[in-house]
Amino acid sequence: MSNHKPIHSAGSSAEEIIQWGEAHEMETCFDRAQKLKPCPVGETGACCKVCHMGPCRLIGKNAEEEATGVCGASLATVAARNFVRMIAAGTAAHSDHARDMANTLLATATGEVKDFKITDVRKLYKVAGILEIEFEGRPVNDVAKDVAETFLQDFGRQNGEINYCRRAPKKTQERWRKYGIAPRGIDREVVEAMHRTNIGVDHDADHLLTHGLRTALADGWGGCMISTDVTDILFGTPQPIKAEASFGIFKEDEVNLVVHGHEPTLAELIVDVVSTDEMIEYAKSKGAKGINLGGMCCTANEVLMRHGIPTAGGFTNQELGIMTGLIDALSVDVQCIMPAIAKLSKKFHTKIITTSPKAMIPGAVHIEHDEHHPRQTAETIVRLAIDNFPNRTTTGSHVTQKFPLIGGFSDEYIEYMQGGKWRGSYRPLNDAIMA
Repeated sequence: MSNHKPIHSAGSSAEEIIQWGEAHEMETCFDRAQKLKPCPVGETGACCKVCHMGPCRLIGKNAEEEATGVCGASLATVAARNFVRMIAAGTAAHSDHARDMANTLLATATGEVKDFKITDVRKLYKVAGILEIEFEGRPVNDVAKDVAETFLQDFGRQNGEINYCRRAPKKTQERWRKYGIAPRGIDREVVEAMHRTNIGVDHDADHLLTHGLRTALADGWGGCMISTDVTDILFGTPQPIKAEASFGIFKEDEVNLVVHGHEPTLAELIVDVVSTDEMIEYAKSKGAKGINLGGMCCTANEVLMRHGIPTAGGFTNQELGIMTGLIDALSVDVQCIMPAIAKLSKKFHTKIITTSPKAMIPGAVHIEHDEHHPRQTAETIVRLAIDNFPNRTTTGSHVTQKFPLIGGFSDEYIEYMQGGKWRGSYRPLNDAIMA
């Protein structure tokens, strides 16, 4: 029998921290995954909980042909319902983020928010052209206002198609229309998905999954694409930039503040605030040599590809980052935030800060992101991290390994790489793939 410990992560730094945590009886998602094991019924989508006659488990040797819930729903119907509800939830999450970004663009364009500006005018004009909005000779903020309002219309649209369907290849658009899956409105598809999957509505698995496709397209060609373009317009389209990754990005003699989640608006201002003379001097007054900003998960990518801010990794790394013992504050917003980090942080000095009005964690400090005065929120968060620096102890794994990387390969830059400013295209790459 082998005495070797199981390897949880392909990342050597992550594995080192996991082993350190096990030696110090600290539980992580890796441990919980081993303990819990996926429910075999839920894993196959065979559990129905949409009404109070259940929950119903559709199991057995001939479940696909014979098993039904109390209402008579087949296994195929139940599995399709569950899957479509997952699609609806994902679409809601991505698209609600896009709605916030579009509202931020609108507030910036109208002057309601003073802390942001239109950074990439070229990208704004490109998007305006796609949306068939006139931009030649017009004030930049007027164009931005029209773009934001057009995007917001796609959320409540009831008929027709969302605007970005037109960006798909013509044959793809024709296929969508042929099968009736071109999304009409982002919110409409999510609501209809929840309606169809309720008890007593749509019982045809294929029909349910067809609407799942429509809802997924509302996500990809609606929410995801809108949020990407608005973020580029506001904060700049990424270009290749050097950065570093892994847990060695944290510094022993500086305040370590980490931004984590999906919302780039607050993170952008934190990037600016940590470099001000006022905050650097304040950090020095607390015994630190400076302020070191790092990222985690998707917000990490946003600030990495625009500013070169180093990243400590993705979703499964958030607990491990705390276990280095070096994070003074972890500022989180929405999506991909494990509630376990609040409990784990109590074993260290780390402050968990929730910032979104939509997402709170018991045990965390809540500093709500003020959408009209976001810089004030950023300053409050940075000061809290600095104030916590003197509370740092020697507890932690203190991993030092890090790796260089180059990020920032945006769609626009990849086109530019292959044809320059005037002939940018994917054609050379496509030709090479087809050759």
